[in-house]
Amino acid sequence: MIYLLGVYTSFRLKLPGRATTREYDVIVVGLGPAGLTAAMYSARYSLKTLAIGETLGGQLSMAGLVDDYPGFIEIQASDLVAKFKAHAEKHGVEIVVDRVDNIRKLEDQQMFEVITRRGHSYLSRAVVLAMGLKRRKLGAVGENEFAGRGVSYCTVCDVPFFKNKRIIIVGGGNSGVTGALHAAAYVSKMYLVTRGDRFRAFPVYVERLMSLKNERPDFIDIIFNSTVTEIGGRETVEYAVITNLKTGEKRKIEVDGVFVEIGNEPPTDFFKKIGLEVDERGLIAVKPGGYTNIEGIFAAGDCAGGSNKYYFQQIITSAAEGAAAADAVFKWITQKGFKIIGHQR
Repeated sequence: MIYLLGVYTSFRLKLPGRATTREYDVIVVGLGPAGLTAAMYSARYSLKTLAIGETLGGQLSMAGLVDDYPGFIEIQASDLVAKFKAHAEKHGVEIVVDRVDNIRKLEDQQMFEVITRRGHSYLSRAVVLAMGLKRRKLGAVGENEFAGRGVSYCTVCDVPFFKNKRIIIVGGGNSGVTGALHAAAYVSKMYLVTRGDRFRAFPVYVERLMSLKNERPDFIDIIFNSTVTEIGGRETVEYAVITNLKTGEKRKIEVDGVFVEIGNEPPTDFFKKIGLEVDERGLIAVKPGGYTNIEGIFAAGDCAGGSNKYYFQQIITSAAEGAAAADAVFKWITQKGFKIIGHQR
């Protein structure tokens, strides 16, 4: 229910230039582990719930084999995403693949309007932001030009297209090292380039990488203190320039693909646009339960930060934060005395 110009009404609004607006108790923005878990728990509280996101599974959709989610000794990421989705839908969650471009409070301050890229508009009492992070770019010459033509930001997703070819993977964290381990089953030659003088990945992954290096010393070159500064070719990638960050020495090598695995960054501009406070990393500053500085907006998963959060980017922590945010939403809606739409079903 909403108030419009002081008149109580229960009809569904049709806003100028947008599709008919539908009402929910809570809208979750993000379809990764945090988002789908928040949506599932919200629905279990009988809250009418909508989950919106650009990619089903979020960053999990880009992973390969998952071996650290309790209850599944080993499971393909795509299968785990499917299970998250099925569990949410079992409890009545509506799932929409779309991009949220704006969130604003209506003038009566009782509902949020969530506006998407495809021109749809939805209303809700509460919003949970679980948007995750976006891939960070190198800033190399030619990077944008060859994106999708040999430059990739997901090794697991795209390396099967480079069977028996030569590639570079840039990144010394978990993404870079696990990407290299995955790529080993496909490519003929690999260069792993990292800015540091050591790997930042979990020790178990580094041990596997070094074991691979010892078994196939000519297959993989590990290059420390360096980065890729130029990518070139004709129609597709044909070469890359690796620059040593200490000496300035440049090395041009022939490769068919460059995989950028240098981490992620939050959509800070979007957060600021809707008035959210962010921390020094650009993450949403949250209190326990995912409360933000805007009453009625909560945050969970990798996009949430601040001094109150222990930051650990794992599926299990994102899912746990999503569940906690949903619980906080239910308690907030109840304390405010709002009539729950979901109870009318």
